[in-house]
Amino acid sequence: MTGAEPSRSVEVELKFDVDEITALPDWSALPGVVSVGVGEVRELDALYLDTDDHALARAGYALRRRTGGPDAGWHIKGPRDGHGRAETQWPLTGDDTVPDAVRAAYAGVTEADVSPLARIRNTRVAYALRDADGGLVAEFADDRVQTRDERSGVERSWREWEVELGPAGPHDDAGRETFFRAVAAAVSAVGGRPAASASKLARALGF
Repeated sequence: MTGAEPSRSVEVELKFDVDEITALPDWSALPGVVSVGVGEVRELDALYLDTDDHALARAGYALRRRTGGPDAGWHIKGPRDGHGRAETQWPLTGDDTVPDAVRAAYAGVTEADVSPLARIRNTRVAYALRDADGGLVAEFADDRVQTRDERSGVERSWREWEVELGPAGPHDDAGRETFFRAVAAAVSAVGGRPAASASKLARALGF
């Protein structure tokens, strides 16, 4: 399994902070969305790793091993470019030892040993936002997150939302801007706000 070719994708998403009692948004005004699927519960458990001096994070990368959900496996997320962030994924292995193929992928950033940085457990309820043909315009994730900074021992918890474009979502910059403006308006209408942290990992580490 560790020798399998990795899969590559680009995440294009927005994140929002919400309160525990915040009601779900009405997505009916989103461009191209005609139906919202039933929520799918996913129990996600991710261990993030980095060098002692945070070489990967300083270069804009995140390395994790995640179980649960449709994309369980080893992931490397690259630096953010506009709305998007490239992600490379390898199959899940039986323990937390970084596979050689994964290590080779970030060797240009660092060849130092990595160790646990943070653990992020997330109960996610995912909703498919589909167009008239059934295509996935976007996925909306309602996340309840519990984290532990593995180096300081600090634990944190919060609720947040993510909206990530799917294959049937807009592909041009103008279309994406229009879509995400509508997303932000729907979230704001129920009391949500732009996420204060750039990622779950950053928030888990107190940033």
